[in-house]
Amino acid sequence: MKVSIIGGGGLVGSCAGYALQCGGVVREISLIDLNANLAAGHALDLMHGTPSVADQMVNSGGYEHIPSSDVICITAGLRRKPEESRLDLINRNTDLFVGILDEVKKAGPKSSAIILVVSNPVDILTYVAAKRLGLPATQVIGLGTQLDTIRFCSLISESLGTSPTQTRALILGEHGDSMIPVWSSATAGSLPLEKYPGWNSTLAEKIFTRTKGSGAECLSKKGGAGFAVGIAIRDVIHAVALDQHRIMPVSTVQDGACYGIDHVAISVPTIVGRKGAISRVEVDLWPKEIQGLKASAAAIKPTLDAVIKRIG
Repeated sequence: MKVSIIGGGGLVGSCAGYALQCGGVVREISLIDLNANLAAGHALDLMHGTPSVADQMVNSGGYEHIPSSDVICITAGLRRKPEESRLDLINRNTDLFVGILDEVKKAGPKSSAIILVVSNPVDILTYVAAKRLGLPATQVIGLGTQLDTIRFCSLISESLGTSPTQTRALILGEHGDSMIPVWSSATAGSLPLEKYPGWNSTLAEKIFTRTKGSGAECLSKKGGAGFAVGIAIRDVIHAVALDQHRIMPVSTVQDGACYGIDHVAISVPTIVGRKGAISRVEVDLWPKEIQGLKASAAAIKPTLDAVIKRIG
């Protein structure tokens, strides 16, 4: 499988390339960036590591890589300023993103290609990509709350002293301020969190608050998140490459079939495989979680409508 990363010269794109290299599943990784020299440098650095990892091709270049790519991952975008939300980015990022989509379309992607949108605000841009590229909605996936979910699990694990790989919890909704923690199915070592020693509502609120602010925390401490984002991207791409049919909280255009949400891209439990977002799963949620998920969709809708009206 070949993956092209648009924005491969940046922090997120290069971290995604490294995570994919270490995963050893993807056969070819191509880094595309406006700063061609930086992308070439990252590609060279990655290539030097291949003898110890897997038989892979790592290269850089332009949109000539698109026609042969199985997954096109778009990470390019302007960084969020410390004082602005992800939704505030929309006015600065939309024109850049639409330009990238037009170049992708002009290059002629495979009819089976999967588009993975990482650029923020990811839910808005996922919807734009699905409409602009003219591909089936199932082939356009936003990273959505997959990143928030692994952050959430890591913080639960840290707080309880449990195994990170045995901690299970979900974040759904917007990848942003209106995200929803799903406590109803959260477990640690297969035990419901509410039965775990030391668990209480105060701790739960503290963990979720830190989860929601994790992006801003990384931004203030190191200039932006990279490693965990790369891992989250790898999770989705591996689900596609290995046809895992893995249930993941990724963002896709909703059609009303899941929790009655439609005409917006948002993260709900989604089965991801070689054909992309194969289907969505309406898992049982507490009534307040369903209400929160619908409120999250409603929070995105006005901005989305304004963007669609603006770009036509």
